[in-house]
Amino acid sequence: MSDDESAPRASKEVSKGKTTKKEIQPKTSRRLSRGNRVDNARSIRLQKSAAKRVRQDERKKVREKLGDKAPPKEQPRTIESTREYDVTMVAEEDEEVEHDEEHDEFASYFHKETTPKVLITMSPFAKVKTWKFCYELQKCIPGAEIFSRKNVALKKVVKQATEKEYTDLIVVHEDGKMPNGIVFCHLPEGPTAYFKINNLTFTKDIKKTGDTTDHYPEVILNNFNTRLGHSIARMFACLFPHNPEFKGRRVVTLHNQRDYIFFRHHRYEFKKEGKKAALLELGPRFTLRLKWLQKGTFDTRCGEFEWVLKRHEMETSRRRFFL
Repeated sequence: MSDDESAPRASKEVSKGKTTKKEIQPKTSRRLSRGNRVDNARSIRLQKSAAKRVRQDERKKVREKLGDKAPPKEQPRTIESTREYDVTMVAEEDEEVEHDEEHDEFASYFHKETTPKVLITMSPFAKVKTWKFCYELQKCIPGAEIFSRKNVALKKVVKQATEKEYTDLIVVHEDGKMPNGIVFCHLPEGPTAYFKINNLTFTKDIKKTGDTTDHYPEVILNNFNTRLGHSIARMFACLFPHNPEFKGRRVVTLHNQRDYIFFRHHRYEFKKEGKKAALLELGPRFTLRLKWLQKGTFDTRCGEFEWVLKRHEMETSRRRFFL
């Protein structure tokens, strides 16, 4: 082969090397630009937070200067605060609602005529994690008892629980060896509700938890604003004894936000001579979503449903909520 024939090949090899260098250069520049974008975004966030602190300090000085004449604090615009108006929203001192609640299925509990007696059971042949969740619930609900359901029909379980004078029945369902739902039946006359379980975290998996005591807990039911929400809140209230023991400083919170009910179990502690308070989580932690509410005790075939969640028909807006 002559030198003239080999020259073009060498030039091609050199040109190939150049193309590879050109391919590498944009990648490094992309990495640099990506890092610059991250730094810019961080600096923008810091600037915004600093400006926000300045505005907060200015408003605080104005409120201190004006005293009682200071304008009220502005409420932040959120999806929750801008929810669509619902006809069933309960106003304060609504005589019709008060009359209905004086004569509903939970009236005997709120008149202190009955004492809560709760039975917790599960799906037939339940797995370990479902049993574990039942024990976690027993820890939160004073006086609750757990029994294995084995292969007994749920209607029969309801009948037996009523005969033994239980006031409430909780049935934990499972799917894929994990608890995924709760049937909650108030005895002896109902109603019955089914909740989907989401984001379940056992006590063992929560960092920095405390030990649960036997004191009766305080119960906080927050943001249940409609007639349906009031019914659900009263159902949950019936699980717990009437007189909380404040000495134990235990709190069970059921907070409704956008129709998701967040369950938390804490003990509060006072610090700096009672000027500040701190929360110590006791567990478990999970979220409930109401799927249906039925009049009377459990009967999916012939029972009368008060409310059923139909997502595609009912969830027409992000700002429409039912609890």
